[in-house]
Amino acid sequence: MNSPEMKSRLLQLFPVFQKLPAAAVEEIVLSAALRQAPAGAILFEAASPCTGFPMLLEGSVRVVKSAPNGREVQLYRITPGESCLLSSSCLLGGSAYSATGVAQTAVSLLTLPPAVFHRLLAEHKPFRDYVFGLFSERLAELMSLVEAVAFQKLDQRLAALLLGKGELVRATHQSLADELGSVREMVSRLLSNFQDRGWVALGREQIRITDAAALRRMAQP
Repeated sequence: MNSPEMKSRLLQLFPVFQKLPAAAVEEIVLSAALRQAPAGAILFEAASPCTGFPMLLEGSVRVVKSAPNGREVQLYRITPGESCLLSSSCLLGGSAYSATGVAQTAVSLLTLPPAVFHRLLAEHKPFRDYVFGLFSERLAELMSLVEAVAFQKLDQRLAALLLGKGELVRATHQSLADELGSVREMVSRLLSNFQDRGWVALGREQIRITDAAALRRMAQP
């Protein structure tokens, strides 16, 4: 990806940069490092230092918290035009990552060096507003996750998750379990129960919703 193409893509996906002076945008384009990684690649690990401010151009990234027993809970997902809350937090606090970032698909991203990130934050209000707006949005997502884990039963959460993925869900039982912070055996048992009730039809790495109304009733608190 050449510089003009990178600049065009950046301005398209991150409108905040359209509000910055041309010189600042040029600095971003010249200093940002382009990184590409295949699906499944570890982009950052818990306890590792943050090396820059990432801006996703293509693909999707899962940010997960892992337990010693191997269980995971997905904290949030990053899609094109978004950045990472944990990266911002680590750069601002000078701390290491507390979770892991995994490429859900093949990804392409730009990473701003810490020095450029801090200068943009100090000198340009639109960028500062964008970063703190990111905190607000992700915090709301994390609060919803905490509420779901603490107060909703797993079958409710599974029903809601399936409904949010459309009529045909292309996912493994393990990936659904990861999103729910559960284990594959529990999710498989619930899916089999849903199938016995006629709510879903299970296939190889796919689930077809056959009774959305019943799932909606189940998903209600």
